[in-house]
Amino acid sequence: MQKQYNLPSDIKFCINCTVSNQRPRITFDEKGVCSACNYANFKRHGINWEERYKELAALCDMHRKSNGEYDVIVPCSGGKDGSFVAHQLKYKYGMNPLAVTWAPLNPTAIGRQNLDAFIASGFNHILGTPNPVVTRKLTSLSFKHLGDPFQPFIYGQTNYPLHMAVKHNVQLIMYGENGEVEYGGDMKNAFKPTRDIADHDKHYFSGLPPQFWAEHGVSLADLYPFMAPRYDDIKKNETEIHFFGYYKFWDQQENYYCLEHTGFRPNTERSEGAYSKYASLDDKIDGFRYYLAFIKFGIGRATSDTAHKIRDGKITREEGIALVKRYDHEFPSRHYKEFLEYCDINEDDFHEVIDSWRADHIWTKEGNDWRLRKPIWGGLSKP
Repeated sequence: MQKQYNLPSDIKFCINCTVSNQRPRITFDEKGVCSACNYANFKRHGINWEERYKELAALCDMHRKSNGEYDVIVPCSGGKDGSFVAHQLKYKYGMNPLAVTWAPLNPTAIGRQNLDAFIASGFNHILGTPNPVVTRKLTSLSFKHLGDPFQPFIYGQTNYPLHMAVKHNVQLIMYGENGEVEYGGDMKNAFKPTRDIADHDKHYFSGLPPQFWAEHGVSLADLYPFMAPRYDDIKKNETEIHFFGYYKFWDQQENYYCLEHTGFRPNTERSEGAYSKYASLDDKIDGFRYYLAFIKFGIGRATSDTAHKIRDGKITREEGIALVKRYDHEFPSRHYKEFLEYCDINEDDFHEVIDSWRADHIWTKEGNDWRLRKPIWGGLSKP
């Protein structure tokens, strides 16, 4: 696993936030500050946002259509971020967006309520729902062989907007934030508004060839809805992927405050492994994705949340560390039985897979207890 992700064996934490160098593709400078924190500082002090607003207006002017056709695709689950982007583009910039949703693996009630409320607030919308039998099989295989049950969703979430852009002759796809630069990853596209289409495979796919899926009984026909359009079709359509966060200062919490227009509601209880209740609400599998990240990298949902809250100036690093210690290890028990049933596995199989993804430089076992070798608060940790 360490070799697969090219993880450094010496665990180090950013001196500014709570993230460690175990996050894939993150980099640290000579002072010990991670790339995401450096970008957050640049975002606050090194960007002329008035000029960026003008760039966004010019981009919309370039793509806006006067014949009633869609002029921008907005990937959107009904959550706060995509809803914010769609609402801004439609009502502030006069665009005619088509909101595109790739169906959750195992949807939650609150997620569906938020999506319905978003659509009802005045948006054209398409939901892509693949064969659920195939989706369950892909999820189970991804959990076992990739340590990431969310991989099938990522396939569709990334590729379905491209299909809709080609199908509806829309050249502009507008995402919210660029996660690679906002949260620590490949900084290649940190200073431009777009992402190369080719970078999708690099950043969001695990490189498993079609032969792997075929060997496990998944045909090309089964995979088709999850795959990208032909590259030639994407280029012929002149499809471009842009990030709203390049043009407007991106603050997740502020997006939440601005959503009285789309009917978004947070959950009634906090998300497991986190201290918030308004992000990643639409899928019952989501908690296991974050839990596997904790197992593979020692970076759980609380680490992810606190890191960018520190960068946004919402909490201190000391507060973040306390929240990580309290919540990062939390097991997603709420939908555990449903997860086992969905993936068609038993508890023994589940724990065998979980333990197989524990890297020796991150974890040590004392008796029956697994402990983090180097938690951010020091000493050994018993999750």
